[in-house]
Amino acid sequence: MFDVALNPRVYRRCDGLGRRDFLRVGGLSVLGLSLSQLLKSEASAAAIHSSAAKARSVILVFLGGGISHHDSFDMKPDAPAEVRGQFRPSATNVPGTMICEHLPRMARIMDRVALVRSGAHQNNNHEIATNWVLSGRFGSGFGDFPAMGAVVSHEKGFTGVLPPYVAVPQNPSFSWELGKSAFLGGRYESFKTGDPNAANFRVRDISPGEPISARRLERRQSLLAAVDGLARQVHGSDQIATYDEFRGRAASMILSPETQRAFGIDDERPELRDRYGRTTFGQSCLLARRLIEHDVRFVTINAAGWDHHAKIFQHLEKKLPEFDQGLSALIEDMTSRGLLDQTLVVVFGEFGRTPKINKDVGRDHWEQAASLLFAGAGVQGGKVIGATDKQGAQVTTKPTGPADVAATIYGLLGIDPQKMLTEPDGRQTPILDKGEFIGELFG
Repeated sequence: MFDVALNPRVYRRCDGLGRRDFLRVGGLSVLGLSLSQLLKSEASAAAIHSSAAKARSVILVFLGGGISHHDSFDMKPDAPAEVRGQFRPSATNVPGTMICEHLPRMARIMDRVALVRSGAHQNNNHEIATNWVLSGRFGSGFGDFPAMGAVVSHEKGFTGVLPPYVAVPQNPSFSWELGKSAFLGGRYESFKTGDPNAANFRVRDISPGEPISARRLERRQSLLAAVDGLARQVHGSDQIATYDEFRGRAASMILSPETQRAFGIDDERPELRDRYGRTTFGQSCLLARRLIEHDVRFVTINAAGWDHHAKIFQHLEKKLPEFDQGLSALIEDMTSRGLLDQTLVVVFGEFGRTPKINKDVGRDHWEQAASLLFAGAGVQGGKVIGATDKQGAQVTTKPTGPADVAATIYGLLGIDPQKMLTEPDGRQTPILDKGEFIGELFG
């Protein structure tokens, strides 16, 4: 959406480089062309007949930075102290399955969740690994391949006035290019909502309860007219190739009561908002549920802040309870509303963390083992798939790579992962070049 630098925050990567994280807002502004670029998602080129598809939509919770599997879902209580860490394992409602003591709410619903303890790949660089796990394709890490959400937008298109691909609050922050549409072009880019936990959260110009004043309407019409003029001057650009068609979508979206309702998080009961947690992650989960209710096909919840090279246990004592509260509320709420049957919820980071605690009481990058969670859309809850060795260092059974996760997501949505996409230079490339459907998730 519109990249307006309101209250910019700088996230520090472990290599010391900072990347400015802008609040993305959805209003018309001097950057108004972005809305039409975003809303150019075209209807699926061909109907995909997939009686096996069980998911209508996907919520991807991305734990940017890489959550420590040792201190969350794959604890090693019998390992040496420098491996097992400071937290204790706790029983769940699935006999024999233990997770961290700081995840008590998740422990009570693990019978609805499948746990994969064998995530693995071969790169420990944030950008490269993030691009890999979000797209299912290995590349340089700077947006070589489109994120799964962008592919879903390309293949499925609009089902209503809302964009098919939404990022809450924004795309992953390690690089502007990650989680984006790559060679598919801006028409399949994500809609960024901004922070739903911000005071008086509003997605500008589509906020509920705000009357459309004459001034605001004039501003919109003037901007659209100006963009029309620009469109007539530029030819052959992907960003405006179908501008006229999707200009109408832009107008429909910002004026639609349905759009206002979808983003109207303040309409929720205070008690339910409290249940999710009054945090950015908790309210992002709640907003994701609302978007799924309004036919958004793919929502990425960007839950950054897991890159703990130092003081990991001090940080996790705060991060894990927030994660526990928000994710458990999402699963329970979607179950009670009948949404989970047709929605896949998948949770992962770009990699795991090192088995041995370092001199700064942290854990470093570790691509050779990680834990992932799956729920909904026919996933058989209570299952534990794959395993790591006694120190959580190496996968010993059922290695699961990024392409396997992507193939599973696409398969559930009825998208052929071998379908060829056309790059701007005319070259053909498959959505995925490898990957197997994780059948064990479904019994």
